[in-house]
Amino acid sequence: MPIPVTLPASRLHATFDPGRIPWEDSRAVPLPRNNGVNSFQPRAMQALNLALQISAAGYNVYLSGEADMGRSHLLLSWLRPRARKSATPPDLVYVHNFKDPDRPVLLIFPAGQGKKFRQSLRELIENIQKELTRRFEATTYVRQHTKLLNQFQNVRMGLLHKMNSVAVHKGFTLDMDDNGALTLHPLVDGKRLSEEEFDRLDNTVRLNLKRRGDSLVQSMAGFMRRMNKALESFHDNERGLEQQVMTQVLAALLTPVRDHMLKICFVTGLGEYFAALHEDILKNTEAFLARDGAQASSVGDAHAAGMQENIFYRYEANLFVDNSELAGVPIVVEDHPTAVNLLGCVERESEMGALVTNFTLIKAGSLHRANGGFLLLHVENILQHLAAWEGLLRALHANTARIEDMDEIPESATRPKGITPDPLPLNLKVLLIGGEEMYETLLVNDDRFSKLFRIKAHLADAAERNAKNIRLYLKYIAGIISETGLCPFDRSALAWLIDLGSHLCEDQRRLSLKFPLLREVMIEAAAIAALRGFALVSAAVLEEAYAGRTWRANLVEEIFMEEYDRELIKVRTSGSAVGQVNGLSVTWHGDFEFGLPHRISCTVGVGHEGIIDLEREAELGGPIHTKAMMILKSYLTNLFAQNKPLILSGSLYFEQSYAGIEGDSASGAELAALLSALADVPVRLDLAFTGAVSHSGQILPVGGVTRKIEGFYKVCARHGLTGSQGVIIPADNVDHLMLAPDVLDAVEQRRFAIWPVRRIEEALFLLTGLSAGQRRKNGGFTPGSLYELVDKRLERLGAAAQNAFKRVRRAEQRAGTGI
Repeated sequence: MPIPVTLPASRLHATFDPGRIPWEDSRAVPLPRNNGVNSFQPRAMQALNLALQISAAGYNVYLSGEADMGRSHLLLSWLRPRARKSATPPDLVYVHNFKDPDRPVLLIFPAGQGKKFRQSLRELIENIQKELTRRFEATTYVRQHTKLLNQFQNVRMGLLHKMNSVAVHKGFTLDMDDNGALTLHPLVDGKRLSEEEFDRLDNTVRLNLKRRGDSLVQSMAGFMRRMNKALESFHDNERGLEQQVMTQVLAALLTPVRDHMLKICFVTGLGEYFAALHEDILKNTEAFLARDGAQASSVGDAHAAGMQENIFYRYEANLFVDNSELAGVPIVVEDHPTAVNLLGCVERESEMGALVTNFTLIKAGSLHRANGGFLLLHVENILQHLAAWEGLLRALHANTARIEDMDEIPESATRPKGITPDPLPLNLKVLLIGGEEMYETLLVNDDRFSKLFRIKAHLADAAERNAKNIRLYLKYIAGIISETGLCPFDRSALAWLIDLGSHLCEDQRRLSLKFPLLREVMIEAAAIAALRGFALVSAAVLEEAYAGRTWRANLVEEIFMEEYDRELIKVRTSGSAVGQVNGLSVTWHGDFEFGLPHRISCTVGVGHEGIIDLEREAELGGPIHTKAMMILKSYLTNLFAQNKPLILSGSLYFEQSYAGIEGDSASGAELAALLSALADVPVRLDLAFTGAVSHSGQILPVGGVTRKIEGFYKVCARHGLTGSQGVIIPADNVDHLMLAPDVLDAVEQRRFAIWPVRRIEEALFLLTGLSAGQRRKNGGFTPGSLYELVDKRLERLGAAAQNAFKRVRRAEQRAGTGI
């Protein structure tokens, strides 16, 4: 067995020499190319480029990566230069359907022409009103209208004269009020009677006058029919005259607008719309007259007046999507993808207590605004709104976007009348941004997802730390400085940021690609440099910024450390004890990660229960920890149960652990505690041990090794460094060490040490000072070794368990015979 040796400080942290940077400061570092290609993400770039080349439906993209990868920035940087090179998609305009008002018509205009069309319609209607007013005030129209009115008045007066003559002949007089209503008044002795005088007449006389009046009304029915026909003829002639004038106005105003729009852009359905518009305006000439305050007919038309208020919305254009300001295709980022925001809606207005709607209340969603381009969504956001998610999948499956109305109204409720706008054919790429776990969940639970998002762009979270990537890394750092407007960073700061990249991914051979985290530290360091009046940011300023960042977040860690100081948490950093080992764990509080030591204890005795995992019995141990305990049993069986059964009763547990325990990183320490208890050999408590163990005794790598070492070091430093303290780690974890400067200093001064081991025997030698020993041909172990002590203890436990009751019975027999 090789004797473990401590690691030098140079192996505990990757340090980049600032002298290797060919630039004086960040101002001289060339910026990344502005083509949006991320050289650190070749897999994702290949997927995105492929998606851009495929126009078939279903080839949308799922960008998979952790939240601190700058996913949105990466996508936008890649999309923008490509979006600018593409043709701008058309404008979308909804107009009134004169044949079926409940089905608004969608007109698709070239980009920029939709706004012009809407403005042209507004100006057209205003000009028609002004021109009508002018023409109706003109001498020609007044003369023609007066002629028609005089003709009607002549006919009317002639009929009234005849009717009055008949009435006088029958003993009545005839009156007509302002509204054209006729009233008969009886004559008695040549005198016209008032209502009071009529009531004072004798009943017989009144009845006689009433019979004569009724007969007179019947005889005048023919005159009234002729009067009504004359009135209808007058209205017809008046409307005909108005429509004749409107026809002239439309020929002068609407026809040029129509011809101009049809000439400058080919739009399907536009010619039919102008024809229907012409016909409808001509049919509703009265609305233009009354709205503009022009003269109306002398005879009121209450029905027409009631319609005037709701007629002009039909001549508007709803500019549903306006792409006039775009240069290329749209890139829409929807941060709040509710069903309304994403899929659009038909709004309603309250009118006389009822909810009404029309085509002008159709509102576009992000899906419509992004048509022809790109729509970016975070999957966590849209899955909070299931109606939006379902609507998106339906639209992508049908390759058509429909404005769906009243989905939120229960089926049993009374539904207000709605409209059904023309659907929009879709031609866009949807890019979903999310994590790998969510991607797997959607694949398993929604069959539509894999058919609609066929391309996965998977982001790597780290890159190899080599000369090529370091040079590129510095370019991205310079890009962050330029984009954020920070003061320059000198050579030492740039080298420090390279080391920070390795620290973030806890790997000396790799660089973290979580540039947003680097950006946060850089911004804070630049602020400190500005406060200090420094022109450049140095490594010392960055170290101060990082230390301040840690101090702001580590209050919970400090509370734990105070409990170690006061020995409220029982962890010793000196001395030794049987069946006790210092294990290490990692704890998260929010986004702050820190390591804490824990005492792992084991007791053994006579019995048949085997090794009991108290964490599992208390339902505090997770499945991975339970598996690790089973591996320990397998290890003992393989090593010590070749020629005898294992008969013992033992228990393993984390002292003062009140939360769940998960993972196998403490299995090596648990095995050491178990073997110490079996051999009755004390274990050094100035050492801590982290590492998983296999059934053959190999020490396997674990996570969070840097934090674990720093956690034990802090406790040792507070108790007092003795020079013998340290941590045992898996040898495979050496490249993952990125320890803090204070730990490096302590190692450099030989006040703290790190021991890498590959097998449990090496760790046991460090912890107990005894050689673990080897199996001999006779089935035993090397004399004086730890394994020999364990083997003999197991034999004694087995014999004690088998003979315990025999000895009791023999003692009872001797007592009964008096011997």
